[in-house]
Amino acid sequence: MTALPMLGRLRGCSRCFASPSKRLASSTATASPRPASVPHPVVDLAPVLDRPDHVKQNLRQRKSPLAADEIDSLRDMQLEAIQLRKDLQAARERRNAVSSAPRDDTNARREASEVKKRIKELEPRLNALTKEIQAVALQLPNLSHPDVPIGDESQARLVRSTGPEVPSSAEAENARDHLALSSPSNLAWTDFPSSSLTTGSSWPLLLNEGALLEMALTNYAMSVALAHGFTPTLTPDVVRSDISERCGFRPRDGEAQQTYFLSDGESTSALCLAGTAEIPLVAMSAGQTFRADQLPVKHVALGRAFRAEAGARGADSRGLYRVHQFSKVEMVILCAEEQSNQVLEDLRAVQEEILGALGLSLRVLDMPTEELGASAHRKYDIEAWMPGRGKWGELSSASNCTDYQSRRLGIRYRPAASAPSDGDAGTGADSGSTRTHGPKLAYVHTLNGTAAAIPRLIVALLENGAVLEGDSGRVARVRLPACLKPFWLGVGTDSRIEWVPTGEALRTT
Repeated sequence: MTALPMLGRLRGCSRCFASPSKRLASSTATASPRPASVPHPVVDLAPVLDRPDHVKQNLRQRKSPLAADEIDSLRDMQLEAIQLRKDLQAARERRNAVSSAPRDDTNARREASEVKKRIKELEPRLNALTKEIQAVALQLPNLSHPDVPIGDESQARLVRSTGPEVPSSAEAENARDHLALSSPSNLAWTDFPSSSLTTGSSWPLLLNEGALLEMALTNYAMSVALAHGFTPTLTPDVVRSDISERCGFRPRDGEAQQTYFLSDGESTSALCLAGTAEIPLVAMSAGQTFRADQLPVKHVALGRAFRAEAGARGADSRGLYRVHQFSKVEMVILCAEEQSNQVLEDLRAVQEEILGALGLSLRVLDMPTEELGASAHRKYDIEAWMPGRGKWGELSSASNCTDYQSRRLGIRYRPAASAPSDGDAGTGADSGSTRTHGPKLAYVHTLNGTAAAIPRLIVALLENGAVLEGDSGRVARVRLPACLKPFWLGVGTDSRIEWVPTGEALRTT
């Protein structure tokens, strides 16, 4: 297996690798004034008009719930809307022309009345059609990167691997199942019977070194992100459901509901629990316009992630692997359009640095079309071998969402290029700026990546690092990577922990 490179060896955008102090200062630079509300979504329908067959193919390859034949209807509606706008503009221009005619010009007055009637006819037609177009357009997923593999999870492309080699014939080792190792009768790191009593199934309760391990992993991941210039952030765990949908968080057809919605006891409110800190991290820039020299903007946040579908996937739902609530350190980057492909590679390199120091067997996958969320243009997953499960398990993902989210949230920037503006600055945060000179506004590209999804990291570390006492199934000690030791808060409580030099394999046999 080849070793994962450390981030410092990579060549990328110089601003992405700026020092922490420089990045902290630049990321807090003022963008445009904050708007009173989130602008209306602006979906790019150019591909629907210019390359409808490509859009249909993208829907089929992603197994999107939106039927491919909807593209023909959407295209027809958009072409009709374009013509209606032209007719409405012509009518308004004619109204302005005849309004300046003398009062005694009866022909002009008669024409003005006819034009006014025409405008009253066109405006509601256009408004209704625009709403219909918007309803369909918002269901479109992002277009996939041309290099993305086509198909289901089995078609994922191996990018690289590192750590101890895993035999191709490796099977599940029941003695290393994390649920048995962490149970109250063994290590007592988890107590699912108690959490099931107080809350329900798939809600984890961590104890002893299990709780300390979560805090150590969280601060370790945050420290690496900060070293690479991310601004530390703490976001709300409750967001507006409209914001969540604009970020692309809606279940595929036939999947279990992903989101927990809040209720006032009588009806569902407009609020929901965030599935990831990505949502508030991206949305905190909604309606704003940045200067090119302010990009990239990089934030890292510790948040609680809430997933309603945790119990819907059989054996994968056992223990800590898939739960309803978990701690997650999330990274989000806003950048210029031409930067996003490289920034995705840089973001993945930060993840590889974080995970590569943990002594686990890892593999990096370029995920296929059916595994991409609605917002993702391209996505990498990093998986670890989990011997108790006898499977590779996802630890993190990194996605380039291009302008999918920024168009729905009105996040733009003014490129540094000197191309003259056509005056179309849109609405929102930049409405008070000078629009007659300078480059045309563009939508930022947004990227997100998991720095640490805590429960699955605990699964991987425990199943690989546990040292068992003969055939009893009892854990004598747990080997953990030394990179976590500076963040270990339990002074005097780590007698069962063996600190392993960073990068050394956790598994002893």
